Amino acid sequence: MAVPVQSIRSAWRSGSWVYPVAIAVVVALIGMTLNPYLLFLLTRVVIFSMLVAGLNVLMGYSGLLSFAHAALFGIGAYVTGLMQVHLGVPYPVALLTATVGVTGAGTLLVLPALRLSGIHLAIATLAVAQAVHWVLINWSAVTFGAGGFRAPSIAIFGLNATQSIFLTSLVLTTIGYLMVRQLVRTSFGRKFVAIRDNSVAAAANGVNVTATKTIAFALSAGCAGLAGGLYSALLGFVAPESFNLEQMILMKVMAVVGGLGTMLGSMIGPALVIFLQEQLRDSQGWLEIIFGAVLIGFVLFLPKGIAPLIYRVLAGKRTETVETGPRTGQKVGLSAPTDRAVEN
Repeated sequence: MAVPVQSIRSAWRSGSWVYPVAIAVVVALIGMTLNPYLLFLLTRVVIFSMLVAGLNVLMGYSGLLSFAHAALFGIGAYVTGLMQVHLGVPYPVALLTATVGVTGAGTLLVLPALRLSGIHLAIATLAVAQAVHWVLINWSAVTFGAGGFRAPSIAIFGLNATQSIFLTSLVLTTIGYLMVRQLVRTSFGRKFVAIRDNSVAAAANGVNVTATKTIAFALSAGCAGLAGGLYSALLGFVAPESFNLEQMILMKVMAVVGGLGTMLGSMIGPALVIFLQEQLRDSQGWLEIIFGAVLIGFVLFLPKGIAPLIYRVLAGKRTETVETGPRTGQKVGLSAPTDRAVEN
């Protein structure tokens, strides 16, 4: 992991973190002026941006189709909330434990499936997701069963609960965004793209495919665990229905709409989907139909999502996505990262 660490240090010196941090500050200032309802929605967008960023590493950069993301999201929420309820652990400690625990547990759960790919990997991870959901419902002595439980809220700097979790989520999401963005810019991050394009060719060029898949799953699981811990504090209530297969489909819609293989897409997708979800809140019968139509439409007519369109509009700025990464037979992971970013 030496190359990513060196690249992160280089990014800090070069100041490429300035714009994301400046945007986060503007969002924070705007958010603190909103009413509780709008602030709640904005916080959801921030948390799901972290969640979709991890999913994007798995789907967009590594090309791995997984249905376990919602389950890992749920484990993060349950571990954070249950540690506070059962053990009286402070929220920061519970959140850190959930993030580290989900990173490890998520990797172990999918470890037997890492030699699979395509639809076989999707089915294996779907089985894992369903098993986790079954445990959340039936292990009632610990998880409180299908009825769920109340999760403690947090308060910092004399702010109310919603403002506190908003600022906490924004800070952690910004840090996570910068770290993931910088990782995919490195030669190590190019290995994700290599196994996405052709795992056989990547292995022939010296890429350890199984290890790279494991790291992609671990990074994705860590983002899901952290997002889950933040979500439990935002909702103040944790129940299995918040982390079912429907939520997994919602996450995939966010990733596809925003743009697979672009970090900007991880921010745009949640914002648009949550906005649409709120507009259709009183028309539950149409919600799934419209989301399905949106997903099909983007897959057929705008498969790269909205983010690449935004980049084209910007003053001729060239942006790489996974489509412009190393192609089949091209050596990856052995040279230092170039000055061109994977995504700005």
